[in-house]
Amino acid sequence: MISIRIRMILSVLTAAGLTVAAAGPALAAEEAIRGADLSVLWALPFAGVLLSIAILPLALPQVWHHHYGKIALGWALAFVLPYAALAGPSASTHLVVHAALAEYIPFVILIGTLFTVAGGILVTGNLHGSPGTNTVILTIGTLLASLIGTTGASMVLIRPLLRANDERRHNAHVVVFFIFLVSNIGGSLTPLGDPPLFLGYLKGVDFFWTTSHLAHETVFCALILLALFYLLDSWFYRYDHKFRALADPTPDTKRLGIVGGINFALLAAVVGAVLVSGSWRPGIAFTVYGTVVELQNLVRDGLLVAILILSMLLTPKATREANDFSWGPILEVAKLFAGIFATIIPVIAMLKAGRDGAFAPIVVLVTRPDGAPDNAMYFWASGILSSFLDNAPTYLVFFNLAGGDAQTLMGPLAMTLTAMSCGAVFMGANSYIGNAPNFMVKAIAEERGVKMPSFFGYMAWSCGILVPLFALATWVFFRV
Repeated sequence: MISIRIRMILSVLTAAGLTVAAAGPALAAEEAIRGADLSVLWALPFAGVLLSIAILPLALPQVWHHHYGKIALGWALAFVLPYAALAGPSASTHLVVHAALAEYIPFVILIGTLFTVAGGILVTGNLHGSPGTNTVILTIGTLLASLIGTTGASMVLIRPLLRANDERRHNAHVVVFFIFLVSNIGGSLTPLGDPPLFLGYLKGVDFFWTTSHLAHETVFCALILLALFYLLDSWFYRYDHKFRALADPTPDTKRLGIVGGINFALLAAVVGAVLVSGSWRPGIAFTVYGTVVELQNLVRDGLLVAILILSMLLTPKATREANDFSWGPILEVAKLFAGIFATIIPVIAMLKAGRDGAFAPIVVLVTRPDGAPDNAMYFWASGILSSFLDNAPTYLVFFNLAGGDAQTLMGPLAMTLTAMSCGAVFMGANSYIGNAPNFMVKAIAEERGVKMPSFFGYMAWSCGILVPLFALATWVFFRV
């Protein structure tokens, strides 16, 4: 019998589909938002979302905990309603429908499916959180991220890692480095690892191009972070005398094992569904209120929802309970990113306007005086924006700024494509909102009692560790 939660999910998706299907005719192209016509003031709602996420959990924790969804909705309306008053309800609706169908709904379906399937995999046996054990888990997760995505790898390994360190006095740093490596940098070697690379694959970049061209940069950054983590964790471990004296509160089993193995097959099915949408081009599409929805994408999303349901049906309830599985983290991500996807619309439009938009200085930064692309600036510009914007559309902006031709970018401009790819993936680790798994890992850790850093506290970690590392990577790989 399908659970009440699954029926609720299906009801929401069905209602959304019926609402969109009943919408009016497609808008003319000129009615779409023009970034060149927008003042930088249109970015204020997006800034409001970011500041709310950063400040309110500290300043008004009870209000935030109970009303963060309403707050995100309020900021979304702060853009949608004024734009509707200025350009008309039809134009505003067009933008919202496009953001929902082309970006937000596929995004939520993908991460929701990975979250659900990975949440059905239980690693039994209690690992003890020594520096060596923690480093091995982080290494495995970093490698796994390019195979099943940063979301999948994060959801499979974060709970075993938390259980291994649940009795340690200092354990927040373990989660911070997990976000750095597993939730971000590890996903840079295949299009399955992170959404920006998948978009590049859809634009014509060869599937294994990222494997061969981003390997050196990925290994360089990952090895330095793993070594730094081992040293830092060893220091905390050495002075955690209570950890050595107290018995481990998490029950041990005789040996390590995995329960819910059927979900590995379902993860493989997720990978297959994503690959199908990138390689199968039937040439059939539907236009829904000005937004083109291609058949292969509908099939992919339908398969992902089916996989989610199968995971819920085939995984014993006891397995998810033992895994401390709950819907809280994914609901938080879905609500907050709804506000982000809505308010990011004018920001992305202004970026796409290039030299004619409010963010023209960014375009100037990535171009040398002779007109050639500045690879170091492509790395940092795409990276810094991906730290706070959704990294997938940000990647596309810079992809187009560099010419938008996949064959040229894989050939004469290969280093430029490498730089923007590394920037979009690596620097998603700079903030909690840089990549969806960051927020989910944070929420799961806090549910387990880990005192995670605040928004700015986390950025103190990223600025102190990642920014110098990325500066070193720039000097080694992108200075020419």
